[in-house]
Amino acid sequence: MAKMTERMMELFNKVPTAVLCTATGNGVPNAVPVGAKKIIDDEAVLISDQFLNKTLANLKANPNAAITYWEGHEGYQLKGTVTIETSGKRYEETAAWIEELGNKAGFPLKSKGAVILKIDEIFGLAPGPGAGKKLA
Repeated sequence: MAKMTERMMELFNKVPTAVLCTATGNGVPNAVPVGAKKIIDDEAVLISDQFLNKTLANLKANPNAAITYWEGHEGYQLKGTVTIETSGKRYEETAAWIEELGNKAGFPLKSKGAVILKIDEIFGLAPGPGAGKKLA
């Protein structure tokens, strides 16, 4: 397992949107923007599934995924394996969080599941000679 630093977590929380990257069982890539995201701890992040269709099918066929986020010249890519929770305490907490977000926005939202990425590797995205360097 790889661990995010305080700065990596700070930036993850700061940026409004990250990109969730998946692939089919045959390796066809897919990338979608996600805004309903949280840090579980320094080794895992959660994405709530409100609208994932193709992405969800990909994750069920191939649990390897990456989440990329950045601001300006600083950014990170978290790679790992995903589990999907559709019941239990964490899912219920996620569903309540998403419903509250929807109510605040005046747009009804319902979480279909909590997508949990356990981080195996972390890469830097800063431009320059160290671009793509494995950080953890």
